[in-house]
Amino acid sequence: MATNIPTHNLGEVIDGCCAYIDDPDIDTDGLMKYIKAPDFPTGAYIYGIQGVRDAYETGRGRIVMRAKAEIESTDTHDKIVVTEIPYGVNKAQLIEYIADLVKEGKIEGIANVNDESGRQGMRIVVDVKKEANANVILNKLFKMTALQSSFSVNCIALVKGRPRLLTLKECVGYFVEHRHDVTIRRTKFDLRKAQERAHILEGLIIACDNIDEVVHIIRASSTPSDAQRNLEKRFNIDELQSKAIVDMRLSQLTHLRVDQLHAEYDELQKLIAYLQSILDDPELCKKVMKDELLEVKAKYGDERRTEIKYSSEEFNPEDFYPNDPVVITVSHLGYIKRTPLSEFRGQARGGVGSKGARTREQDFTEFIYPATMHNTMLFFTKKGRCYWLKCYEIPEGGKDSKGRAIQNMLNIDPEDSVNAFLRLRGLDNEEFLNSHYVVFATKRGIVKKTCLKAYSHPRSLGVNAINILEGDEVVDVRLTNGHNELVLANRNGRAVRFNETAVRDMGRIATGVRGMILDGGDDEVVGMIVVNNAEEETIMVVSENGYGKRSQVEDYRKTSRGTKGVKTLQITEKTGRLVAIKNVTDEHDLMIINKSGIAIRLAVSECRVMGRATQGVRLINLTKKNDVIASVCKVMGAELEANVEQLSRAEWAKKSEDIRHDMGNDTDVQEEPENENPSTEDTTTGDV
Repeated sequence: MATNIPTHNLGEVIDGCCAYIDDPDIDTDGLMKYIKAPDFPTGAYIYGIQGVRDAYETGRGRIVMRAKAEIESTDTHDKIVVTEIPYGVNKAQLIEYIADLVKEGKIEGIANVNDESGRQGMRIVVDVKKEANANVILNKLFKMTALQSSFSVNCIALVKGRPRLLTLKECVGYFVEHRHDVTIRRTKFDLRKAQERAHILEGLIIACDNIDEVVHIIRASSTPSDAQRNLEKRFNIDELQSKAIVDMRLSQLTHLRVDQLHAEYDELQKLIAYLQSILDDPELCKKVMKDELLEVKAKYGDERRTEIKYSSEEFNPEDFYPNDPVVITVSHLGYIKRTPLSEFRGQARGGVGSKGARTREQDFTEFIYPATMHNTMLFFTKKGRCYWLKCYEIPEGGKDSKGRAIQNMLNIDPEDSVNAFLRLRGLDNEEFLNSHYVVFATKRGIVKKTCLKAYSHPRSLGVNAINILEGDEVVDVRLTNGHNELVLANRNGRAVRFNETAVRDMGRIATGVRGMILDGGDDEVVGMIVVNNAEEETIMVVSENGYGKRSQVEDYRKTSRGTKGVKTLQITEKTGRLVAIKNVTDEHDLMIINKSGIAIRLAVSECRVMGRATQGVRLINLTKKNDVIASVCKVMGAELEANVEQLSRAEWAKKSEDIRHDMGNDTDVQEEPENENPSTEDTTTGDV
């Protein structure tokens, strides 16, 4: 059996044991007031208390240790000075590993690493280049080197000959039980020895009080054995006492030695009474145990060396990533990447476009979604599963790179694929989670609404987000505030508009209700939008042959849920069937990608508002035969993007508030705005 128990501070452990002796019903929280955490001889920090609590409550836990480092500024550059390192880390190997990382280019901005340790203690100095940020480099060192490491607690000990996994209370309890056993056994031993000595002294005192007669009996006896027997008969003593009398030296017959025998006997009687009271009185026994422990603390105890950082439970990766806007790209075969939004430049309507993504053979870019680095991405598969990733966890790639297979990042079934996304600012606002809903649309026209809180607990294996019937699949997912209007569109160019209150709130694994009646055959729902502001927004539809148009929201009359709806695009052989529906304003741009991987970005303002039943205008020229549109996404306008770097944070926030629209994905949600009609739209693209 393996065990791995961390070192602790002697004084804290003794205080905890004393607290347990006083109150055996004390819980883990009570013990942690005294035994706060392990105390390592190398000092440094314990970074976060949750791992300690897990170890104390269950016997197993992961304690994060972080080196003690400070940033010193000089006239020319900054220095990172490390004075204490985590327990078990070899200093020489640590310095060598940092140097290797710098040589391999995995950490940039470090000029030199020196070991300046001496009599004053440890001192590792990392020289930071003038143009580099010392805080960012320090965080990278924590992440990539042993400056931050962990101690895996496995508290297994032998209890009555059997290995057991012990909690903190059990460890303290068994130790106190051991100390009690030691105290009782030692007391019994001391009591027996004292009683035996007192018994001998009683015989010696009898002999001294009758010394003349004793001498006469001994002189009259032929052998020492006869003398012992004669003494036993005369004074009614036992063999031990008679032997002690016979062996007594003449010097003990002096008056001083006789007084000493009486004094020793009196002291032994007091000691016997005290030892007997320890055995008879449990409270006195506890006091003896505590006094002995406190004596050890006073003699050997010292101050805690390892400091505890309570506020930071774990390393926060967001420290490394600015909250910049990015575009998340997913190919048809399931390859994902994130690309800075600035890599996409604007073009005029009707252009050919630029190469947007280099893909494998028979693959093409199918989905493009904007986000920011700190957003949480919820991935929904066509079979109704939900997964979670932070945007910075998605691999970065250039506009023409392939990306990485989603199957290698999420535990997705090989026969399943991701086809809908949500991005959220965070999952820790209870009020927000309880007041917003996730609405699903399937290709067979089913809609389902579930409270966002049901999807707020990330799991590595994902969860069932919706029950999908045979032959159906999820086509779109949106986030709403409970009072939005929904618009569903099908491939044959019809759309149905109704209030989401017509869809009751259901459980996470429910199937849903009918949202739209399809025409039969290969007809299916192509998308769903959430109407946030009918006066400012327009509905943009795009056909597979590159045609599209904008129409007023009010052109789509409201109908009941579960109807066929109204015409949204005049479908002809020239236009092709409908492939996308978006709600947009003049401040938006459209990004259109076809199956051959060609992407074009154009301003929505270049597309005039037309009637609901028209054919629209050409948005992109499809130069390849049999090429069709694969995906359409809205992003923030190119003018705003061009001015991002020149705007201050406050100006950027104000400009974003003026837009009042998401930069391209109406499923994103920020903190709820403080107005009378809260919208679920994300009004920002940066860290506002």
